[in-house]
Amino acid sequence: MLSIVIPTFNEEKYLPFLLRSIRAQTDRDCEIIVADNHSTDRTREIASQFGAQVVEGGMPSGGRNRGAAAAKGDIILFLDADVILPDPKFIEDTVIEFRKRNLGVATCRVEPISDRRVDHYLHEAFNYFMWVTSAVYPHAPGFCIFARKDVHERIGGFDEEVKLAEDHDYVDRAGRVTKFGILKSHKIPVSVRRLDRDGRLKTAFKYAAAELHLRTRGPIKSDLFHYGFGHDGSEPDESQKVGE
Repeated sequence: MLSIVIPTFNEEKYLPFLLRSIRAQTDRDCEIIVADNHSTDRTREIASQFGAQVVEGGMPSGGRNRGAAAAKGDIILFLDADVILPDPKFIEDTVIEFRKRNLGVATCRVEPISDRRVDHYLHEAFNYFMWVTSAVYPHAPGFCIFARKDVHERIGGFDEEVKLAEDHDYVDRAGRVTKFGILKSHKIPVSVRRLDRDGRLKTAFKYAAAELHLRTRGPIKSDLFHYGFGHDGSEPDESQKVGE
């Protein structure tokens, strides 16, 4: 069985689109777990309406770990609330490919939900970067990571002390104990809300700097960069940061 884990904070705007796309899948042998960090909007209500299990979350890494702890499936798919499963056979095809290739951790190529040519160039550049580095330094966007549950547990899950690029740190560690792959069956569409808010050049520079830090000094565990959580990029206040 597949367990889908979605960390959330105030995602009432985007979450319904993702949950509808999950409901439309041909492969229904999956559970949905929403790990919510004390949203102040209708996120929890919406999740419950779609039959999702709601658990206490945290910041993204903590939410993913708490969702994974509640997961019953042997494969976990970590998604962010602002992605959409593009095809009714997305789960069926990707899970078959994941098992057939005997992978322990994987991701998909990405594409933006945008009409702007520059956004497509940026995302294709990231796809190329993932492919080029996959054999040495696996990379994967946190909004779409497949992992066998036993692999997730073996590496201790996401490192909740990592402030930025925790997704790359996760697949890098997982890739040392299992086989990593980039799935070919589907791309995953993702919102460009962060690019719109922070700017394309600024965001690209931030990720380049984070990659340099990761490779030369290790995971980022200090607040060198701001990376908001939630639909507007805001973060929960200190009293809402479960487990942080």
